[in-house]
Amino acid sequence: MVTFGAGRGSLARLRSGSVTRLASTLILLVGLANLLPGVGVVSAPRVQVLYGVALEDPNLVILMRHRAVLFGVVGGLLVASAFHAPLRLVGLIVGLTSMVSFILIAWLVGNYSAELRRVVRVDVLASLALVGAAILDRLASAGRAAA
Repeated sequence: MVTFGAGRGSLARLRSGSVTRLASTLILLVGLANLLPGVGVVSAPRVQVLYGVALEDPNLVILMRHRAVLFGVVGGLLVASAFHAPLRLVGLIVGLTSMVSFILIAWLVGNYSAELRRVVRVDVLASLALVGAAILDRLASAGRAAA
């Protein structure tokens, strides 16, 4: 006997799983992008290239290296949240707070270098990716609840 609709729950779970994987992939990519500046912890010249600022003042070197550590924390949390759903909300909030605050500060101050303009653009794209991941994650949760 054929029963129509018997597979609906399976289909919903399949779609939910695909959506969850896409959300996780977006979060993972943004996390990896946030880990890249972490190289500045050990390489002041890399920080100079990335941001287009001369690091001749030891105080600025300390601040920029600390910024690299914070990127490592944010990136690490995002990577972890891509694989561990209970961390996802915290990861999304921290990642978005970090990137949107940088975008806002750059916009308020203005007149920044081409290197920082590139960083702002990356942060805008990464923020959109995290918003998209949050929406997809929510859709996947709704799909699982309906199944």
